[in-house]
Amino acid sequence: MTNNADDAQLEFMNSMFATTIPSAHGLGVRVVEVRRGFAATTAPIAGNGNHFGVMYAGVLFTVAEVLGGILALTAFDQSQFFPLVKDMSIQYKAPAKSDVRAQAELSEADIARVEAEAAQNGKSEYTVEAVVTDADGTVVATTKATCQLRRK
Repeated sequence: MTNNADDAQLEFMNSMFATTIPSAHGLGVRVVEVRRGFAATTAPIAGNGNHFGVMYAGVLFTVAEVLGGILALTAFDQSQFFPLVKDMSIQYKAPAKSDVRAQAELSEADIARVEAEAAQNGKSEYTVEAVVTDADGTVVATTKATCQLRRK
């Protein structure tokens, strides 16, 4: 993202992220790209290695897990709704020996459905499928999360 409005949005999301999920922020997880229905995060290898020199599995999980909430921030009115993760699974595909990037998206149809259901029923579920890649573009993990949007 290169324009000033986008930079300001990223700065806001990362500062909010630091206070709402300080443990993920402490791992170096950062929001690097957002737009309605799309989010991407990164995590550094530095400080996140394990006993055999690759990224700790929990960091790979975290860099993908936070996407469900970030996607909700891009798509839904935060004064009316809040997101939560109900369930998530991860498949580790390859060792991550570098910084990683996770990304996921929600379609406009899913956004409309979830918002309408949450407004009517007080909550609605949505699925977030993320792909985590290393610096070379190798898929190191995939995740599938069941998230829920709840009316305040």
